Amino acid sequence: MRYTLAGALVIDGRERRPECQVVVEDNWIEAIGPEVAPAGTVIDARNALVVPGFIDVHTHGGGGFALHTESPSEIEGYARWAPRSGTTAFLVAVVGVPGGLPEQQLLAAVEAIERHRGGAQPVGIHLEGPYLNPKRRGAHHPSWLRRPDPAEMERMLELSRGWLRLATLAPELPGADLLIRQLVDAGVTVSIGHTDATYEQARRGIELGIRHATHCFNAMPPLLHRAPGPLGAIVESEDVTGELVGDCIHVLPPAMRVLIRALGPDRTVVVTDAQPAAGLPEGATFSFGGLTARVASGVARLSDGTIAGSVLTMDQALRNLVEQVGVALEDAVAMLTANPARVAGVAARKGRLRPGCDADLVILSRDLHVHATICRGRVAYASGDWRERLAALMPEGAASEG
Repeated sequence: MRYTLAGALVIDGRERRPECQVVVEDNWIEAIGPEVAPAGTVIDARNALVVPGFIDVHTHGGGGFALHTESPSEIEGYARWAPRSGTTAFLVAVVGVPGGLPEQQLLAAVEAIERHRGGAQPVGIHLEGPYLNPKRRGAHHPSWLRRPDPAEMERMLELSRGWLRLATLAPELPGADLLIRQLVDAGVTVSIGHTDATYEQARRGIELGIRHATHCFNAMPPLLHRAPGPLGAIVESEDVTGELVGDCIHVLPPAMRVLIRALGPDRTVVVTDAQPAAGLPEGATFSFGGLTARVASGVARLSDGTIAGSVLTMDQALRNLVEQVGVALEDAVAMLTANPARVAGVAARKGRLRPGCDADLVILSRDLHVHATICRGRVAYASGDWRERLAALMPEGAASEG
């Protein structure tokens, strides 16, 4: 199918382009720009914003669906739900399991990726553990955690069948040096996280190939003037990107502003770190790797009070950045699109609105609420009058408001 979103304000790659035509041919963007002639079915997109689809490289689920699962169909359920928040691509988060390796979860993730049928696209796996520091484990149960073992990692790489894109580990653990080299050689982005590393240990990990940081500030030592810790090393290293959980709870807005200014808009990657209860009513409960958590006052916590991820959605993260943190909209969009695309290894086809890229688009109101989400050219979600406006493009079963 060929169609045009006409007259939209396009925000892409930290640029603002008014009165643009976005021409889509099947799964791809054919042409884009104010001078482009409309083609195919023409959709009036005046008074709307069009941005690249959001890419969440750190999420554990939402809409009642968990990504750490032995069921590929549950991951597919999340993929159908996620476009409600503008998400068009994501990494499947896999964590630890008691006393062993998450083999069945990796197999489920691979199956869901390889048989993807629609909705937000799972573009790889994020392995958060099991090689984390128990001192900074957060909501990860001690029984899930292990010391780095190259033979174990080789097994997980084998099970992942080339889909492991991001791996979080603590570089100060014995044997971590070998694991970092092993992952880098396998083409995996290595992330420092759930770590008690000193500045020197973090620098060593970065020298070995760490290029990302998992939820900066959270589950790591603070930045102190005589003990700069991993944050000092992350900020100094221009090749390292850093995650920021955008709920204004994990990190308060003043600290969010500090990190964004330190890393810059090209190195900050906004994530949700969301749990299955994202998008569910207050009081919802869910399981995180066998531990029960509950949502109260908009925060997901274990029974002992530990924050267990978030209930954030990507569209709310965008609004938080602009409204509460004061980030320019162009910069905020890049932090949810182009930057995570690089981390996930899909920047050649996702995260930007350019001819030849996947037609992953979010149509937003001027107050940054999702009108519609298009995943690889197909309408995956539409709300309100946009369902009628996009009726000619809507497949049966596409999600609508309510």
